[in-house]
Order: sequence, then C-alpha cells, then structure tokens
Amino acid sequence: MRIFFLLTDAFGGRGGISQYNRDFITCLCSNKTCDEVVAIPRRVVDRIEALPQKLTYIISGIESKFAYIHTIFHTIRANTKFDLIVCGHLYMLPLACLVKLWTKAPILLEIYGIEAWKPYSKLVNYCLPAVDCVVSISQITLDRFQSWAKIPKVQQFLLPNAIALEQYGHDDKNSELLSRYGLKDKIVLMTLGRLDSYERYKGFDVIIELLPKLSEIIPNLAYLIVGEGSDRERLEQKVRSLNLQEQVIFTGFISEAKKADHYRLADVYVMPSKGEGFGFVFLEAMACGIPVVASKVDGSREAVRNGLLGILVNPDDLEEVKAGILEALKRPKGIIPQGLDYFSYENFERRCHQICDQILQVSNV
Repeated sequence: MRIFFLLTDAFGGRGGISQYNRDFITCLCSNKTCDEVVAIPRRVVDRIEALPQKLTYIISGIESKFAYIHTIFHTIRANTKFDLIVCGHLYMLPLACLVKLWTKAPILLEIYGIEAWKPYSKLVNYCLPAVDCVVSISQITLDRFQSWAKIPKVQQFLLPNAIALEQYGHDDKNSELLSRYGLKDKIVLMTLGRLDSYERYKGFDVIIELLPKLSEIIPNLAYLIVGEGSDRERLEQKVRSLNLQEQVIFTGFISEAKKADHYRLADVYVMPSKGEGFGFVFLEAMACGIPVVASKVDGSREAVRNGLLGILVNPDDLEEVKAGILEALKRPKGIIPQGLDYFSYENFERRCHQICDQILQVSNV
C-alpha cells in the first residue's frame, strides 16, 4: 500500500494539528500493509525531527503556493500508483481531487475543528462528493461538518488525539521558571494556545475578566498565558486597562521540549473555549497531573471525556467558570486521572490501523 498525504504541517511544524499529523503519519508507516507514505507539507518552521521509516517527506513545496502545486504534480507524475490519498485540511481538497483523477485512489479527508463547522469555499463544497471517507478528531466536529456538507454515504471515523504519557508525568515546579515569571508562592492558573485574533474563542478574555473577582478569594493568584500571536497586544492592553499587570504573565512562544515544565507551574489548567475541535492541551496538562477546567460547548468536553477526567463549564456563564476554577483548585495536584490512557499513543495507533484496513477493504470491493 502506498499513501499520498497532502498536509499543512507535521514534522518541523508547530501546534496541535502538526502533532496530530506527525502521529497519524507515524501510525500509517507502522501499519504492516503500508509500503510507503509520501507526504508533502505546506509549511516547515522548525528543525525536522527524525522521520519514521517508510516516510518520504518532500519539502520542496513550502516556498509558495505555486511551488506546492508543482511539487504535488511532479511527484505524482513520477509514480501514479497510490492506494490512498489523505487530504490533511479542507482547503486542500481541490488539489486532492485532482490527484484522485490522476491516481484513481480514494480520498480520506481529515477534519479537526472550527474550520469544518461551517461551509467552506464554493470550490471546496463542489469537491466534497469526491471524498470517500472522513476522519474527525471529535464527534462534535463530525456532527457539525455533516450538518452542512451532507455527504452521508461516506465512511466516517473518529480518531481523537494521542498523548505520549511517558513524555509528561508529575514533578515539582521548576524553580528557574518560577523565578523567571515571578510565580514563587503564587497560585497559578494557566492557558496555552496561539494568541491569534481569529482564535479568540479560546477564552483568554474570560479568565482575565474573572481575575478581579477570583483575587478577592485568592489574593496570591496569577494567570500564566503561554503562547504567541497577533492578538497578544490587544490582550496586554486589556490587562493594563484592568490594572492586572502584576497578575497576568505572558511567556511568549515556548518549544515542545519546555511544555511539560510550564504545565507543572500551574495549579489549574483552564480554557473556557467556544471553538476547539478537541483540545490536545487538556491531555498534556492532565498527563502532568494538573486539574483541568474545560468547556461544555465544544470539542474540549471530549478531551475530558464529558467530565470524567476534568471539570466542564459554560464559557458564557462567568459565575460557572469561576465556580469551576475554585472547585479545580480543591482537587489534588500530581494525580494523573484514571482513564487518560484512553488517549494513549498505543490506542491511537490501533484505531488508525483499523481505519486504514476498513477503508482499503471497501475500496477493493
């Protein structure tokens, strides 16, 4: 089996989708029926990690849209025999359809979150009937996608994120980071994510607005915002307008290697979001033994297994968010919740192999 994979980013990328694609590709390569995965990323921003065996990772298309399209068709022209096309984002679907016309292979479309909750472009909508199967990171994303895409006959699968539990675990707060951020003797709330204007749904504003009330109960409270993006300036201005400069700390971008130590600074991880497709950050925080507060209204609830692993709140109800944070602060730190292994890498790999086997069985009928 040869697989052709069009994707935004994976190896050498950043963020949750990049991590998801790295895991997905690695699992495809580990399938005994797989001979090769040919993956073409749109972006590479960091050093490329060690690649799995069977993966051909072609990065000549990252310079521009034209270079990306040229790389795709140069690769296909060299060898048209592929058994499966994986389309790693909705906006790439027109290209995947062209590849399908050339190779006759079925298309597996990955969907993650808010990008699939509403109709995309007219061109993407036109191409949807060419999709043979859909793999969604969460049930809420699959439901919202199907509410407008209306392609009921395709195979549908759920493949939630994987967490490599051995890379995390409970540990003491890092003394160097405590000193750097001025968090010694502080009770710390934390949110990690991109600070982009189009991702304001993550709930940074909600926590900033709650801090004055929470501080009346917990005077030594601090809020650690981990991440970087175009919306940081606006958030900093909001912090200044509320005179919270001593309580809200912006770390900027941190590397994957430093994530676990930053999670361990927190007494509670909280993200009352409205547009998360899943919320991989909750898995990372829980894997470090940090109690979490998640949203009832988006894919975050699936990351905490509908409240089994964490506290669920309505992000539009500030009093409910406040109560959820106070309840989380009562819970013991350092305990990795039972049931988190549902998202283990081993389970992710098993699900991935089952999906591929089912897709190929149907396509060969």
